[in-house]
Amino acid sequence: QVQLVESGGGLVQAGGSLRLSCAASARGRTFSSYAMGWFRQAPGKEREFVAAINWNGSSTYYADSVKGRFTISRDNVKNTVYLQMNSLKPEDTAVYYCNGKQVPASTIATMDFGSWGQGTQVTVSS
Repeated sequence: QVQLVESGGGLVQAGGSLRLSCAASARGRTFSSYAMGWFRQAPGKEREFVAAINWNGSSTYYADSVKGRFTISRDNVKNTVYLQMNSLKPEDTAVYYCNGKQVPASTIATMDFGSWGQGTQVTVSS
C-alpha cells in the first residue's frame, strides 16, 4: 500500500496553469516500483482517470479530455508524482487525487485502489 499526500490545487482562471504534486511513501517497498496515476472527481460525478505513468516515466497515458494540455511526470528520488495542467477549462474543476500500484501503467485507469488520500481542490473560473 502506498501512502499519498496531494497538494498544489487552487483557484485559477480559464486558460491558466497549475502544477499538482503527490508525495508518496510505500511501506516496505520502493516508490519506483509503482505505476502512478492522477484521477479527479467533480461534484455529483464519479471519480475519473486523468493520467498515468509507469515506474521510470518512459510511458504515459492520458484521458482524451486532457491530452495535449496536462503532463504527468515523476521524481523517484523525491518519491513524488506531478501533474502539470495547462490551458485549464472550467470543466477541469474537481478534486484531484493520485494513487499507485505495482501493476502495468496501462491498467491504472481501471484499477480498484480501495483507499485514497484527501485530494487537492482545483477550481477553474470562466
